[in-house]
Amino acid sequence: MAVRITPSILNADFADLTGELGRISGADLVHVDVMDNHFVPNLTVGLPVVERIVAASPVPVDAHLMIEDPDRWARGYAEAGCASVTFHAEASVAPIRLAREIRDAGARAAVAVRPTTDITPYLDYLEELDMLLVMTVEPGFGGQRFLESTVTKIAAAREAIDASGRDIWLQVDGGISRDTIAIAARAGADTFVAGSAVYGAEDPNAEVSALRELAAAAR
Repeated sequence: MAVRITPSILNADFADLTGELGRISGADLVHVDVMDNHFVPNLTVGLPVVERIVAASPVPVDAHLMIEDPDRWARGYAEAGCASVTFHAEASVAPIRLAREIRDAGARAAVAVRPTTDITPYLDYLEELDMLLVMTVEPGFGGQRFLESTVTKIAAAREAIDASGRDIWLQVDGGISRDTIAIAARAGADTFVAGSAVYGAEDPNAEVSALRELAAAAR
């Protein structure tokens, strides 16, 4: 099973995003957190900036929408060229319809759940998804500590994905570092978002490789 490392630019230098994207050219995707200061208490970038990131990035863009009303906005990120678009289960009114719209626009469709959200209802429509994201911190800010209480949820998601027989990625986001990536990998994750661990390293590309090796060894 492939291991994917998707660095988050939340911890990058936003004054030089093109340069910062170049520092992770060895990653599988770049994770772009879109926050609206309503669904989460933080404000980052919107569609116009994401469009420029798509144009400048040496790797595909993985857009994580931490916003209210994704049913209205998510399709636009797929149409802008994002390879993957994730919306939050807690924010969507019609998640199945939204996943289909994202796919129809040419992107992989993914749903994310907060650490305290019951994942069980969303395992019932895995056939509509290309990725499931289990948040391993409360969404909104980088640099938080990995919540080991989410390991059971990761394992449940892995069991359901394997039982489905489908090629669905299982992503984790929050507190992923050399100290925690093996925990998430052993639980069943195969796609890892790492922000401060990558951009806090002297050589982000080398850190991407190190994280990938640790995850592969754990799996």
